[in-house]
Amino acid sequence: MRDRLPALVLVALLLVGWEAYVRLAAIEPVVLPGPIRIAEALWTFRADALRHALPTLLETVIGFSLAVVLAIAAAAAMDRAAPVRRAVEPLLVTSQTIPVVALAPLFLLWFGFGLAPKVLVVVLVTFFPIVVALLDGFRGTPRDAEDLLRSYGASDGVVFRKLRWSAALPEFFIGLRISVVYAVIGAVFGEYVGAREGLGIWMQLSQNAFRTDLVFAAIVVTSALSLGLYGVVGVVRRLAIPWAPGVRREPGLAERPF
Repeated sequence: MRDRLPALVLVALLLVGWEAYVRLAAIEPVVLPGPIRIAEALWTFRADALRHALPTLLETVIGFSLAVVLAIAAAAAMDRAAPVRRAVEPLLVTSQTIPVVALAPLFLLWFGFGLAPKVLVVVLVTFFPIVVALLDGFRGTPRDAEDLLRSYGASDGVVFRKLRWSAALPEFFIGLRISVVYAVIGAVFGEYVGAREGLGIWMQLSQNAFRTDLVFAAIVVTSALSLGLYGVVGVVRRLAIPWAPGVRREPGLAERPF
């Protein structure tokens, strides 16, 4: 708690300053609602918030899980076969130059208003960071340890499973923690383009109804989902690689969720 206190104090000061500004300057709620009004709106429409948050969470979890599986397979293939890496890596980099804002409407046109286009957007925004993190982890494998395993007759597969994969795990979890935040944003953006339910469509409907307080309420729920998933990845990291640098030595680790 002592480690989090500065951040909590800063957030509290920002909220107090925000509330004081909108009250003293007599800002119309449709332009900028205060934190108290946003909290009241979120509580009043908590049923709607939950109804829209669940589809967004489902899209995020499915898309992120699929991206993790695909990223592991792609990174492993690129690590095991140099020609595959030389062929695929430029395409991966090029894919990141294509704006999601251009692809999301196409996914909607091709796959309709269901789950598929949102999942694809999530995969698109989360796949690349995980692959890059894994490849960097594979590159960081100690050469001496690999030579030692090979001197005992270990095959390429054994070296990969016993050494290279373990060496890449810290970077892998760094990629996961970055990507899981993007995953929620990708799901919301996919819904904003076109959906029947979800936080993105709730933002759009609230904006069209000039309910700025509900737009901010949806943003609060989106942030809560992102922080929650970020924390889950952090807990899994702590359980999976307690030996990694920065895990055991973190102060108050037993009390920290991530």
